[in-house]
Amino acid sequence: MHGHHDNHDHDGKTTELYGVLAEYDSPDALLEATRRLAESGYRKMEAYTPFPVDGVSEAMGFEKNAVAPIVLTMGILGGLTGFGMQWYSAVVSYPLDIGGRPFFSWPAFIPITFELTVLFAALSAVIGMLALNGLPKPYHPIFNAPAFDRASSDGFFLCIEAEDPSFDHERVRRQLEETHPRSISDVPHTAGPVDDFVASRREEMAR
Repeated sequence: MHGHHDNHDHDGKTTELYGVLAEYDSPDALLEATRRLAESGYRKMEAYTPFPVDGVSEAMGFEKNAVAPIVLTMGILGGLTGFGMQWYSAVVSYPLDIGGRPFFSWPAFIPITFELTVLFAALSAVIGMLALNGLPKPYHPIFNAPAFDRASSDGFFLCIEAEDPSFDHERVRRQLEETHPRSISDVPHTAGPVDDFVASRREEMAR
């Protein structure tokens, strides 16, 4: 069965599986496991580490950064906006003869043009990074994984997501075991605290 998997919890309820998570003792072990799983054809996977590990992003296939073209485009747009507003006000909307200088005195436009270029680029960098990473995200299924709190201290985790077209639960666990992790655990795709609160409110309103 590919791309979807259900687990049964201790109450007998069916829980959709988010993925399979493996924990490693070192960044080198994580990097080697990531390369091996990528060579096996997995693309929907994510690594969680307490600090950046060189080579992991490339091993997972993240070779291009979409933030850079966004920042470039918005920086150019900001510069054109600043220059255009000054040109319109000085030449078209409200031209003033100041000391016989030409209405289109472009050197005076440079400071505002520069400032708006930086402003648009900086804002687009922050907003683009948050949007492309799906942030803010107060809840994520990976939070259900045992010992995942160690990902911010000394844990190195690799998760193969069930949405991967090549995902097969038993095959994934077997291949992860071959990379000699410290532990392997299934990650349920249960509703988060925010979703539970919204659902409870809807039930109360429906009564």
